[in-house]
Amino acid sequence: MSGPAMNKTPLFALLALLFISACNSAPSQQPLSTAPLAGAKIGGDFLLTDQNGKKRSFKEFDGSYRIVYFGYTNCPDICTPDMQNLMAGLKAYEKKNPELGAKIQPIFITVDPLRDTSAVLKQFVSAFHPRAIGLTGTGAEIAEVAKKFAIYSGRVEGSSPENYLMSHSQTPYLMGPKGEPLALMPADVPNTDVNEGAPDLVEAELAKWVR
Repeated sequence: MSGPAMNKTPLFALLALLFISACNSAPSQQPLSTAPLAGAKIGGDFLLTDQNGKKRSFKEFDGSYRIVYFGYTNCPDICTPDMQNLMAGLKAYEKKNPELGAKIQPIFITVDPLRDTSAVLKQFVSAFHPRAIGLTGTGAEIAEVAKKFAIYSGRVEGSSPENYLMSHSQTPYLMGPKGEPLALMPADVPNTDVNEGAPDLVEAELAKWVR
């Protein structure tokens, strides 16, 4: 009886070691060159004004990944939930991966510069993430940046000149450390029961590409 038991011990130990090794290993990541938007002509440098009235360029964030979302603070049903989901997903990722999470800069760019002043953006972005940056500018500046990022926006007149809406692309980008486009972040599709932009999906997308 003692002989067979002794022969099984090394095999059991080897299997246990392999199991522990598999549990501790991080999931494999694909090269950034294989990202869904790799090579797309999306993005480019710009100079806009942040929520503190400071001029900011896109290039100054080189070395960091960037979540870039175009929207506006008066958006009735899309922008706020999207920002909530994106920033909750980022916070969850930061909690599990503090060093990598610190390499991600969230950026909100308004498509409604007439109403979204620096002061308005400051109150808006601070509600979602302490490091979020809100950017505004002149109408021409915003139009130029939107074109670089393949973003559509247009004014929809309301009941009064002040009570208008902005139709715009729902396109949250994940940009790489060189400012290159990597992927579209998950976003909830309006009027559906499923939250396609849920924070856990945002977190999972960040885990694919941030390193």
